[in-house]
Amino acid sequence: MQLDKKKVAILLEDLFEESEFLYPFYRLQEAGAQVIVVGAGEARSYTSKHGLVIPVDKPARELNPADVAAVIVPGGYAPDRMRRHPEMLALVRALFEQGKPVALICHGPWVAISAGIVKGKRMTSFYAIRDDVLNAGAQWVDEPVVVDGNLISARGPADLPAFGAAIVRALGLR
Repeated sequence: MQLDKKKVAILLEDLFEESEFLYPFYRLQEAGAQVIVVGAGEARSYTSKHGLVIPVDKPARELNPADVAAVIVPGGYAPDRMRRHPEMLALVRALFEQGKPVALICHGPWVAISAGIVKGKRMTSFYAIRDDVLNAGAQWVDEPVVVDGNLISARGPADLPAFGAAIVRALGLR
């Protein structure tokens, strides 16, 4: 069973963590999803912490939440930049409210915090933002991957296999 070309958005901004973008990008394509790279602003591409340049398919303001099945927020330093863009926060909030998977890894929960969707949720993150998660009203746990309803969170690159598996399960692939 494939994901039948379900559209999945991966958000990008400069200084993203390469592995946290690339692993879900290829894992979802491999499972049959159509992956859309969504940029924060008007940039046509974004550069990772290590210099990898990734082109953008469309800016967040042009993406209709009804057209995608899930959203993924990779970590690195990009989430601190992403959360400054109201269009990205609105997209994440809309998908969450529609009950669609919102997947966050490493520093990605910063975007969900700024979107106001973590209160009362059980989740994980990179340990350095544990206090931010707690202060936003979520329960932070030190586990590789946490699924609470449609919110999926992971700690970092070492947890990518479990993170990818949780995302494809949430999209209906067993």
